[in-house]
Amino acid sequence: MSMKRLALLAGAIAGGLAMASPALAQAQNTLTIVREVDSDRYDPHRSTARAASEVLFMLADTLVSLDHDMTSIKPGLAESWTVSPDGKVYTFKLRSDVKFCDGKAMTADDVVYSLKRWIDPATRSPVRWRAGPVEDIVAKDATTVEYRLTAPFSELLYQLTQSFAVVIDKANVDALGADFGVRGFNGTGPYCWVDWRPRNDMRLRRHDAYRWGPPIYENRGPAHIQEIVWRIVPEENTRLAAVLTGQSQATQYVPYSGMAQIRANRNLRIVDNPAAFWTYFIGFKVDKAGVDDAAVRRAMVMAVDQEAISRDINFGETEPAYSYIHQSATDWNKAVDSRLIRTNVAEANRILDEAGWVRGADGFRSKNGVRLSPLAYGFTGSTWQKLMETVQGDLRKIGVDLRIQLFDATVAWGKLATQEFDLFGMSFPYITAGDALNLYFRSANAPTPNRMNWKDGETDRLLQTGMTAVSDAERAAAYGQVLQQVHDAAVWIPLYHEPMKVAATSRLAPFKAHNIYGCGFYKGLDLRFTR
Repeated sequence: MSMKRLALLAGAIAGGLAMASPALAQAQNTLTIVREVDSDRYDPHRSTARAASEVLFMLADTLVSLDHDMTSIKPGLAESWTVSPDGKVYTFKLRSDVKFCDGKAMTADDVVYSLKRWIDPATRSPVRWRAGPVEDIVAKDATTVEYRLTAPFSELLYQLTQSFAVVIDKANVDALGADFGVRGFNGTGPYCWVDWRPRNDMRLRRHDAYRWGPPIYENRGPAHIQEIVWRIVPEENTRLAAVLTGQSQATQYVPYSGMAQIRANRNLRIVDNPAAFWTYFIGFKVDKAGVDDAAVRRAMVMAVDQEAISRDINFGETEPAYSYIHQSATDWNKAVDSRLIRTNVAEANRILDEAGWVRGADGFRSKNGVRLSPLAYGFTGSTWQKLMETVQGDLRKIGVDLRIQLFDATVAWGKLATQEFDLFGMSFPYITAGDALNLYFRSANAPTPNRMNWKDGETDRLLQTGMTAVSDAERAAAYGQVLQQVHDAAVWIPLYHEPMKVAATSRLAPFKAHNIYGCGFYKGLDLRFTR
């Protein structure tokens, strides 16, 4: 990027920040984080967007917390917990000193309300399965919650660390109605809601009474930073300019093209977390005409050059993905390694020829008068625009005319819950095979997040077996069979595995990057300026 271009972009950022708050760029204890996309809302039970979780983790708390190693469960709002011998009853002992941002004390009733709203069919939460097979959740007294299951759920504590399980205020939900998480949010977290301007910025103010942060942090509260501003900057070079010029002090959305500049700048540093699994993919709706044929899907997967995407688009900063989850993740099935679909354009063309898809004069294929021209939905922003256009180019090599429609995140999640498209672009965080597979491949999760309409009785049976397994071997065997099923069916085009890398000003004291749901700053309690 030229210095002139950089200066112009920096000026644009500075002007935008000044409009958001007159003294924002000069504030001594305001942290501005730039990111690529916004959420559609900040209701923990109705949004699966990482952008929502990034903010919700700061606005609210969960019963238990996840350590930076992404495996150790630590206390949160619950000081301690016990599990019955049959694995069906979890009893949580709550802290007695927790308060919401409005000063009201939090009790077991608030926890019960929050968790029951999450699983209530009327809420229509796309992630209610994460709560497990709940029989009931009850408040035994003001500081004791009993969580009863109909069957063991080996991942319950991990799921209760997620933003979907944060404690919310019933009075706040009732008062705001459909605008809960849009015009306000009263939580117990280290930060409080100030203002949200969709597609522009979200402002949070320090919760001065906060003293109950997870023990994974040196600072249990209150937060060091007085104000955090999450600012939406879709264009990647503008985000890079914001970081290089100090208009933004931290971001995990640095374009890969700018990583070398960040590393070479003595005023900046990269903070990473090696315990990170985040995968980008394009999924098929397996029941839509054209892509309902597994052979067609297989050919399309085979046409995409994942190595070139990581090398040329991502400047070598990502790992090419041929698997749906990273092969280092818990319960990956090594037997699938030899079955993964690799790039082979000649073979992809042969498959389509054999399936009766004939090239026309324009180079695109048709069959029985129907053109092979699937429609893909995705998000606006430089990341998905480049990815979709690259995949579009690769598919043209085999005669597939991919059409692309991209939407702003505030409307994209709604569009992705429809049946209007044939393919969709998505990325997601996970820790284990079960975490990923239960999210995307359960029949009950259609039309979202199971946007593929993958509905298979054997898959559902195996997922249930894995979820309720009482031994590691039984769980791994069940999830391993699902991994083989969906890879053999070519349900996704895997693109790349992304590591967690946060760019930060050297004015910030050293801190650890987290990777819970891909949210590098998690609760932000150890973030502080040293100068």
